[in-house]
Amino acid sequence: MKYRTLGNTGIQVSEIAMGSEGLEGQSYEVCRALIETCLEQGINFFDLYNPNPETRRNFGKAMAGRRQAYVLQGHLCTVWQNGQYLRTRDIDSVRQSFESLLNDLGTDYIDVGMIHYADKKEDFETILSGPVLAYAKDLKARGVIKSIGLSTHSAEVAFMAVESGAIEVIMFSLNPAYDMRPGADIIEDLYELKNYEDNALSGMDEQRERLYQTCAAKGIAITVMKPYGGGMLLDAKKSPFEVALTPLQCLHYALTRPAVSAVMAGCFTPEQIREAARYETCSDEEKDFSVTLSSAPRHSYSGRCMYCGHCAPCTVGIDIALVNKYLDLAHSGSKDFIPETVREHYALLEHPASECISCGVCETNCPFGVAIIEKMAEAADVFGC
Repeated sequence: MKYRTLGNTGIQVSEIAMGSEGLEGQSYEVCRALIETCLEQGINFFDLYNPNPETRRNFGKAMAGRRQAYVLQGHLCTVWQNGQYLRTRDIDSVRQSFESLLNDLGTDYIDVGMIHYADKKEDFETILSGPVLAYAKDLKARGVIKSIGLSTHSAEVAFMAVESGAIEVIMFSLNPAYDMRPGADIIEDLYELKNYEDNALSGMDEQRERLYQTCAAKGIAITVMKPYGGGMLLDAKKSPFEVALTPLQCLHYALTRPAVSAVMAGCFTPEQIREAARYETCSDEEKDFSVTLSSAPRHSYSGRCMYCGHCAPCTVGIDIALVNKYLDLAHSGSKDFIPETVREHYALLEHPASECISCGVCETNCPFGVAIIEKMAEAADVFGC
């Protein structure tokens, strides 16, 4: 298992992580089997949105005596009422539910205190100026949470979170289909095939792309939810591309986006966990999403670098995909300002873009028709070498 740093928090997390849908409504024995399988595979990062006390207690019982082996992304603003999960902004309910989370888990801290599910601008403004964020800040000041996060499906709200300076981790719905849709505040819209008609498949949504680049430049981590699109992308009949992707391809797509630290895979069986973790040892061909997408009956990724690596090997050794990623990150800021971290990472490259000899082999290999020679010249000009 590979581990990544969670943005500026310094927390080390497994890049393959586990969502908690598969724990809901299960017996302790089933929950323990799923959690044990995660640990066996090197997975240390778990999202816990669940307000269900039984689910929380099952997790806490399985975790007992080895808290340090877990990185927990626990949610604020989820409550359990009349046997149902609800989202709330009522601060008394928020406090009570979070304190119950700590008690149910048998821990005195949560690594990421995730403010739950804000998809509307007005909702986030209420959070930002109200008691919920103040409570999260107080928890962090007391060491009860180590960092503050926000979960959202809206790129607009995610940008507001970035600009607020208060949010360190964004849990965001990310996959190749959603990345072609403009930001929306209704999650159900992302599941509707009618919203992916030809006029909607217009290529990578600029707002979402800029979000990833800005988060990377500012050190704000992205943890990914919905990597499989709720299963939509795994079924050719439901996929807007009219072709099925595999779980490994979906994971690879998410993990190659800027700022992504981990992907929360939705797993319901030990076998599904092992298949997700197999990402670390599978062949390049198995996780390669580019061939499937570029040959799909319907897609609009032509001319855009997807960081898939098909351009390699470069004749002179340039890591072309990485140069293109740094170039995109450089463009995320103002025209005259490149984030220092981007400059530093570019400077560490063994072969800068200026070494390009314009042989064109990379362009022949690129499945998306990217003008790579032009990109290398642009990068050499932007970075000065």
